[in-house]
Amino acid sequence: MTLLIDPPNSPGHGRLWSHLASDQSFEELHRFAAGLGIPSRGFDRDHYDIPAERYDSVVAAGATPVTSRELIARLLEAGLRRRKAEMLAPKKPGRSLIRAPRLHAGDQVAVTAPAGVVDGERLDAGLAVLESWGLGARVMENVRGHHERFSYLSSSDAVRAADFMRAWCDPDVAAVFCARGGYGAQRMVDLLDWDALAAAGPKALVGFSDITALHQAFAARLGASTIHGPVVTSLGAGDVESRAHLRAMLFEPVPGLLLTPEPVPVLVGGRAEGVLVGGNLALLAAEIGTVFSRPATASIAVLEDVGEELFRVDRLLTQLLRAGWFDGVRGIAVGQFTGCGSAESVRLLIEDRLAPLAVPLLWDVPTGHADRNLAFPFGVPAVLDADAGTLVLREAPLV
Repeated sequence: MTLLIDPPNSPGHGRLWSHLASDQSFEELHRFAAGLGIPSRGFDRDHYDIPAERYDSVVAAGATPVTSRELIARLLEAGLRRRKAEMLAPKKPGRSLIRAPRLHAGDQVAVTAPAGVVDGERLDAGLAVLESWGLGARVMENVRGHHERFSYLSSSDAVRAADFMRAWCDPDVAAVFCARGGYGAQRMVDLLDWDALAAAGPKALVGFSDITALHQAFAARLGASTIHGPVVTSLGAGDVESRAHLRAMLFEPVPGLLLTPEPVPVLVGGRAEGVLVGGNLALLAAEIGTVFSRPATASIAVLEDVGEELFRVDRLLTQLLRAGWFDGVRGIAVGQFTGCGSAESVRLLIEDRLAPLAVPLLWDVPTGHADRNLAFPFGVPAVLDADAGTLVLREAPLV
């Protein structure tokens, strides 16, 4: 490890500052800074700001003095220089979010269980799919666990959060796949270290259903784009098109990707553009009133759900309407509402609750709890053409 520090020549807040960096890894830099008692709030993108009076003690602890020009050159050469526009940070609703790098064969990915208990056979089938894509899948320690008291949780909140943190913050991990949904992501989201997550990202985060709680949190707290797509336990059981669609999104991301390979029914005509937001209806309603709720303002909302009685779907939509979640929405794409009553009864309810918003409205988009579950990225601009019955990404979902 080479720790670098430039002279205290950067003015700010009435004093001079140096910059402490590493040309090896952020992990080593954070460890060195913590050992000196340098607060984490001093980290800015790719370096720590060090007040002039601490310069000598940092050098004595092992940092190598260099010029400011050399420090930047070393960071660029190591690929550790971060522009401000690339850093994870909150953004206003409707803004494009920071996208993760695309995947390549040979990449290592992590599989974590932030919510419900994972079926071992289905997990193994999904892992085989990831490996067939040329990925090395690291299954986190507690993915196959069970909570001692609550049978619907894969392990305790603290354990699930720690597994997730280790997965995301591992510099060798290119993406994090959720093993399944179920219930539980809401219980552990407050235990995550958002400063550490911001420093380690961006990375692709893939999952749906209860994972909507994480999608909302990553968008609201980090300004990070994530992927609403099949969990690992559904990869082996879903249809071929869903797997191919997710693989293309991860490995070969391009503008113009259709999220509706065939035109879908139209409830309200028109055309809208905006970034994608949304996910599972029940989780979106449950997040209202928390710091993690990401509204549909200036965006295109995508909604899906499973196993809710029709009156409950009504209540969830009404809650979002009354709370202002839909205020300023530009368009709505309604996905699968599996096991929520007849398709006709759900459609009539959607028309009753959402058509009065007078924005373009699509019905039966192929995403959600069905065999066909096409992935879509949050925070990426898309075009909803209700006259044509299509939803298409305007920009590439990954970089």
